[in-house]
Amino acid sequence: MSESRPRVMVIVRGLKSRLPFEELERRYQERMPQFRAIDGLQQKYYLEDPDSGDFAGLYLWRSREDLAEFSASELRRSIAEAYGVDGEPRIEVYEVLMPLRTS
Repeated sequence: MSESRPRVMVIVRGLKSRLPFEELERRYQERMPQFRAIDGLQQKYYLEDPDSGDFAGLYLWRSREDLAEFSASELRRSIAEAYGVDGEPRIEVYEVLMPLRTS
């Protein structure tokens, strides 16, 4: 197994924002450099459920330690306020067993 592939996947579901989509998208773009600067975060996908209008995030982490470091960070604590989120999202953490494709 390659150490460069993600070892942990996190799905954050059920994000309901009170912001108009255009403002939410602007904030995503504005904050992307902060997320790109996180060494252990290998990929983040910004998602929308077209039926419910809920938003979600899918994060691929190098390790649980990297995830734990992010979880304790100011960037993590600022997510709800930055995106105008109401309520608590559902957070699911999975170990990545193996990929379908290796490249």
